[in-house]
Amino acid sequence: MINFKDISYLQSGNPRQQSAFTVLAQHKVLENLAAFDPILVGTIPINIAIESSDLDIVCYWKNKADFIEKIKQLFGKENRFSIREDLMNNQESVIANFFIDAFEIEIFGQNTPTELQNGYRHMLIEHEILNSKGENFRLEIIKLKESGIKTEPAFGLLLGLKGNVYEALLNYKT
Repeated sequence: MINFKDISYLQSGNPRQQSAFTVLAQHKVLENLAAFDPILVGTIPINIAIESSDLDIVCYWKNKADFIEKIKQLFGKENRFSIREDLMNNQESVIANFFIDAFEIEIFGQNTPTELQNGYRHMLIEHEILNSKGENFRLEIIKLKESGIKTEPAFGLLLGLKGNVYEALLNYKT
């Protein structure tokens, strides 16, 4: 099992994963977020990224105002920076977006430990599914994503999940 909390695994990945590692390391993105227990999640870590895939980083904040201030201080000058607050699954969430080099970066913060956040949990389950289903399944996921279908709905479609695929995926057993 990959230790997704240490991005060094990206160095031996595909070219996009290697580029992601370089950007994150050179700009000390995760280092600068260390106080918020950041984890890179999403499609790039599990090798199902498409051209438009961004770098998703989940964070755990205890004080929302302090988190927002730190994000603005760290990344407010980055290209196309924006930050907003939203209610996701009945939880206060902070979402910041910006570009560094060729990557869009999304920082998603909640007052929930990162390992318990749905973004991280989905990625672990998707990684397990990809490992159990093989290369053709992975390529089918990518094809669906390239046609405009989001990641979790793509998994839901191929796995025949019913109802809310985001919830169904959290309960999926390989």
